[in-house]
Formats: sequence, C-alpha cells, structure tokens
Amino acid sequence: MAYFFFKLIRVERKSLGYNRVTMLLISHITNGMAFKKKRRSTNMLSKKMQDALNKQINAELYSGYLYLSMSAYYHSINLPGFANWMYVQMLEEQAHAQILFNHVTDRGGRVILAPIAGPQTDWKNPEEPIADAYAHEIKVTAMINDLVKLAMDEKDFASNAMLQWFVTEQVEEEKNPSDILQQLKLMGNAPGALFMVDRQLATRVFVMPAILAGQQGGGPAA
Repeated sequence: MAYFFFKLIRVERKSLGYNRVTMLLISHITNGMAFKKKRRSTNMLSKKMQDALNKQINAELYSGYLYLSMSAYYHSINLPGFANWMYVQMLEEQAHAQILFNHVTDRGGRVILAPIAGPQTDWKNPEEPIADAYAHEIKVTAMINDLVKLAMDEKDFASNAMLQWFVTEQVEEEKNPSDILQQLKLMGNAPGALFMVDRQLATRVFVMPAILAGQQGGGPAA
C-alpha cells in the first residue's frame, strides 16, 4: 500500500508540481489520523453505559457501608466472629466498586461519585442482619443482570465481558449469607450454638479478587 502511494506521488509530482504533492501528503496523513481516532472511539463507553456503571459503583460502596454498619452492630453485642465476617464483606464490596471504577477509566469514561445513603444501624437480634444481607444481595444480583442487559443492548462487548465476573460472583454472594441463615435456623436455641457459629465466622479472611491483581486504578480496593 505504501509503495503504491509513493508511486502515485511521483506521478503527481511530474504532472501537477510540488504544491499538489504536498497537499496529497497532508490529505493522506490527516485522513489516516481521523481513521485511527475513529477506531479508538469505538471502544469508548456510551454515556448511557457510563451512567449505569457510575450508579453501580455507588451501589457497591453503599453495600460496603451497610456491611460495615452490620459489623459495628455485632461488635456492640459481643459477637466478634460475626463482626469479622461482615467486615470482610465490606472489603469485598469495596473491591467490587474498584473493579467497576477501573473499567470506566480504562474505557476513557468519567467516574462521578455520588453521595452514599446512610445504612441501617440497629437490628432486633443477631440473625436479622444475616437475613438482610441475603435480601440485599438478591437486589444486587438484579442490578448486575440489568447492567448485562444494557451492555448487550449497547453492543458493549467489553463491559459485558467484565460484568460476567459479577454474574458469577453474585452466586457466591447470595449463597454465603443464605448458608449462615440456614445454619442459625437449624441450630435454633441450642445452648452455645450462636457462639459456635461466631467462632466459625471469625476465620474468614479477605482475598483480593484475581480480576484486580496487577490492575492500576484510582486507589486501593481496601
């Protein structure tokens, strides 16, 4: 292609003179730059997708705020294992927000952080926050599913690929509190049952999601 172009230039130089050759060169370069710019822009987020991802970033940060509030509640009733479990849950939600943050910035989008709503701060009994956590994760799953549908409608294959990680993650996010809830219900009022579960939950540790490993973002996930 380059050989053909410069051969054309030599022909034009003979027939049209130096100024014409210069104009052909400028036209070729600017057209190429415009083509490259157009190619880069096809990978950018649509405003609709960007706004939806920004909304989800806020939802993930709120989730972390909610779980931190639950952790504080468990500390107040002397259940450090439950408190630890919720604290780790909060760290996971921060990581989820960071994944979305990185995706928006990597795609040339603009992250806009909105105010985070205040979470609930008190519960009637130790079982209630776990039940609320389970219900909350069901809502989050619905939000992720809506984002996947939007990505497909927008033909945003990059966002869809990223969101598939969340689709898989939400299976575990629902399962974990559901399992604890069922365990508490099966144990009922058995002596020491609550403290047995508390010791079990104290062993949970935060593991950085592999999708964040090595990524550069606006700040650490935790």
